[in-house]
Amino acid sequence: MTPEEMAKQLGSGLLSFPITHFRDDLTFDEPAYRDNLSRLADYRVSGLFAAGGTGEFFSLTPAEIDRVLRAAVEETRGRTPVIAPAGQGTALAVEMAKAAEAAGADGILLLPPYLVGSEQAGLAAHIEAVCKATSLGIIVYNRSNAQLNETTLAGLCERCPNLVGFKDGVGDVELMTRVYAGLGDRLTYVGGLPTAETFALPYLEMGVTTYSSAIFNFLPEWALSFYDSVRRRDRDAVYAELKSFVLPYIAIRNRKRGYAVSIVKAGMTAVGRHAGPVRPPLTDLDAGELAELKALIGDRR
Repeated sequence: MTPEEMAKQLGSGLLSFPITHFRDDLTFDEPAYRDNLSRLADYRVSGLFAAGGTGEFFSLTPAEIDRVLRAAVEETRGRTPVIAPAGQGTALAVEMAKAAEAAGADGILLLPPYLVGSEQAGLAAHIEAVCKATSLGIIVYNRSNAQLNETTLAGLCERCPNLVGFKDGVGDVELMTRVYAGLGDRLTYVGGLPTAETFALPYLEMGVTTYSSAIFNFLPEWALSFYDSVRRRDRDAVYAELKSFVLPYIAIRNRKRGYAVSIVKAGMTAVGRHAGPVRPPLTDLDAGELAELKALIGDRR
């Protein structure tokens, strides 16, 4: 699969960002992870992002990321593209990109560098170094301390043919308009704001045809139905589900820092597919919040 083919495939449907299963002692539970991936791969998704933000990339060692990624490649068996993470400092991101290609990944999601802020020239050098380290297609995640402007992004697209995707985690409508007006179909655009379903309909009008659905982990059929409503531009159906489920879900998520990931693992528990705890520094939902989530999910599973 060429970078361009991978990007086109990702833009054609919903994206799966699976959680990473841990045992109670916080070690990686590979058998449970493989079992869950095998289940999710049977659904109609256009890409699977292993060990991404929802998969607790920030808490995994490079060796663990390699195990998670290889398990994903083996379990999906070519049924859907598998996208690997790369991030932290430039040298480590380059190593991760090379390891991902060796593990059989179909593409790279380049997450923001660790902690530090930088100027546009520094961000461009970081991204270009990763692009040059691999033949895989690269999707850059625009968020927090790694926010590109449209001029920097256009320059990178000229110099890096395998930069094929732009995932937005900022929510700057004006910036997205400038980016799409300048680059059009040169990139595949991915919605990456938490919770992505909230922004899916307005973002579709800006050329963002897909998004990362964390809810897909525990409500795959609901997530796919919601995505179909978005692509049909069925405003009534979308807002009915936003009002009855997504916004109450977000209300629970917003109670504590880090709950954007924790609530997904809680959702797995709520539907009878326990995936273990989150790793520190994240914290799990308390018993009362889990009960609220179970009630909210109701018969949607």
